[in-house]
Amino acid sequence: MKLENKTAIVTGGGRGIGRAIALTLAREGANVLISGRNRDVLETTASEIEALGRRAVTTVTDVSIESQVEEMANTALRQFGQIDILVNNAGVVGPTASVTDVNRTDWDEVLAVNLTGAFLCARAVIPNMVSRRSGKIINISSIAGKMAYALRSPYAASKWGMLGLSKTLALELGPHNIQVNAICPGPTAGERMQGVIAGRAKEMGKSVEEIERLYVDGTALKRMVDPNHVAAVVLLFASEVGDSITGESVDVSAGYAL
Repeated sequence: MKLENKTAIVTGGGRGIGRAIALTLAREGANVLISGRNRDVLETTASEIEALGRRAVTTVTDVSIESQVEEMANTALRQFGQIDILVNNAGVVGPTASVTDVNRTDWDEVLAVNLTGAFLCARAVIPNMVSRRSGKIINISSIAGKMAYALRSPYAASKWGMLGLSKTLALELGPHNIQVNAICPGPTAGERMQGVIAGRAKEMGKSVEEIERLYVDGTALKRMVDPNHVAAVVLLFASEVGDSITGESVDVSAGYAL
């Protein structure tokens, strides 16, 4: 039990990578608050956490709205008394289109959720972590935050921004014994990736099978990433094994675009 008596918040924790992270942390002893926009999905994952013998709390939260983020953090404090771990996983994929075809509304939404949301969540939990001189903030960026990503400019910009935010927070919070790191998944198996593939296929006039093959062939391992492998690196950062790691970004990408 690497996280016994610890409390974690996982945004976007109801499905995909977020669900895998929440369950991994619970298996290692953490009580978990999971947030997201879909209550039914959250409740299903919460039931899985409770089946592991851990406490689970859900909040319907849009991380781009400051008041909702503050209420999420306050709920965690009321329910658990402390916040040890924050995983900023909530995100939207945004449009698949050339820059000239991306409208301002879509651009603003992607940046608001993916980047501003991570900032707001971090800011909401930092006071409790500082007061206890202990905490872990783990930002789920993307391999798209380290490369050019044609037809996905808002998403790429938001994920590059998360890496800058992670390094800056690590520097600011280091004196308070708070570690901040980022993880950059590559193409990850699941519903969200299938949506990305479908959008790119439509934009490029290719079949879904062709686009999926392009993503797989772009990896060294010739396969999609397993969400549980991303969760395993979150666990490393969240546990005492990661106590001397901060300001870093780790690719969990199956060797994408090496």
